[in-house]
Amino acid sequence: MFEGITRGLSDALKKLRGRGRLTADNIREGLREVRRALLEADVNFTVVNDFIGKVETKAVGQDVLARIDPSEQIIKIVYDELVALMGPVDHKIPQRGDRPVVLMLCGLQGSGKTTTSAKLAVTLKAAGRKPMLVAADLQRPGAVEQLQTLGTQIGVPVYSERTNPVETCKNGVAEAKKTLCDVVILDTAGRLQIDDALMNELKQIDRLVKPDQVLLVVDAMIGQEAANVAKAFNDALELNGCILTKLDGDARGGAALSIKGVTGVQIKFIGTGEKVDKLDEFVPERMAGRIMGQGDLMGIVGKIAEIQKDISQEEIQKQQEKIEKGTFTLDDFRKQFEQIAKMGMKDLIGAMPGMSEMIPAGEDPEVALKRVQGMIDSMTKKERKDPDIIDNSRRRRIAAGSGVEPAEIKQFVHQFDQVRAIMKQMASMSMWQRLKMVSGLGKMGAFMPGGMQGIKTKGDTGKRKTAKDRAEERKKKKKRK
Repeated sequence: MFEGITRGLSDALKKLRGRGRLTADNIREGLREVRRALLEADVNFTVVNDFIGKVETKAVGQDVLARIDPSEQIIKIVYDELVALMGPVDHKIPQRGDRPVVLMLCGLQGSGKTTTSAKLAVTLKAAGRKPMLVAADLQRPGAVEQLQTLGTQIGVPVYSERTNPVETCKNGVAEAKKTLCDVVILDTAGRLQIDDALMNELKQIDRLVKPDQVLLVVDAMIGQEAANVAKAFNDALELNGCILTKLDGDARGGAALSIKGVTGVQIKFIGTGEKVDKLDEFVPERMAGRIMGQGDLMGIVGKIAEIQKDISQEEIQKQQEKIEKGTFTLDDFRKQFEQIAKMGMKDLIGAMPGMSEMIPAGEDPEVALKRVQGMIDSMTKKERKDPDIIDNSRRRRIAAGSGVEPAEIKQFVHQFDQVRAIMKQMASMSMWQRLKMVSGLGKMGAFMPGGMQGIKTKGDTGKRKTAKDRAEERKKKKKRK
């Protein structure tokens, strides 16, 4: 997700590089690529025009600050405008002392509404609340049974009856009050398309049950159409927020960037995968960082921590410290493979800066990382701890054990070293410093296919080093560490 926008921004920066001043002409030239990238990502046309206009207004005529390239200034402006476009967001779910809080979930059929209801219940339960689910979708065959199954799975009570949706919701709220549940989640019916019957039913529930918040569940896969759906529901019900689902699918990003711009309704949470786990809070700064190619390092650390509940807090802290100190080894990487796999490889690669460079263009991430896993498994403990000791003979042995070429071992170790360095630097940087660093990597070609290979990390002497020279270099490097 967002690869097209990131590529477009990289191309735009190339057009602005080396300018002494940001002018209307060179800004317009650079932003043309940004506009194209946003439209290709299926962002709403009006939103794109407004966004580009705001960036252009802020950037034109701005003095170039000392030691800062215009391309670095504009990436900061674009980042700020992306954050403003998607935020601010209030994730709070209200609390009432006299009665349960009522949350009504609505949306089109197939958006993942029933699963999202269960995920929201898990999220609230983890925050110390006592939720109840109400099966008010009496239209879709199996919807009530699905919610009951999910409720049993997550340990949350489910209220259901075979009357009509309005009575089910009213009686469900009364039952929640009797059983001392403090939050009621109404899983209402959807349709394949917006129609009068759907809206009339939802309006009736809204009028008689008076939910505290109405949340729209939207499928990220439908692109800018998500904004049109959100607008129709908002006009009828006055939404309090959106939950974006299937963000781990082949979504181009249009939904995330269009909904707030078209409707003014904030995206509160995002959901990924079919597994019934917690929803993630939608954080505009993190999402903007991913769009800018900076990754979401803090988000990835948090997700890993979530799925490592069987590991002690002390061990998790050690892992974070290793990232910050740059001592994260291949052995550490290998130990986390199963946990990382639970997150979904596409999600990991989008969120971790530099990881995409370890995957050849066009190759499935899971296949590529299984190959990497084979390389690491073929190494000794000493080699995983200190990859600098891997010379030609060791490379040949590891390659034979993992079924790859020795050159692939060399390339992987080199790229891992660079990714580790990037992670270390970014872990200790402010947001602006991270964006500036990404801009610098872009200049060196890091965002182009195979770009990490083109970044020179040491000087070229112009002659081939002997085995003795290389051994001496490894000793010096080890001593410096």
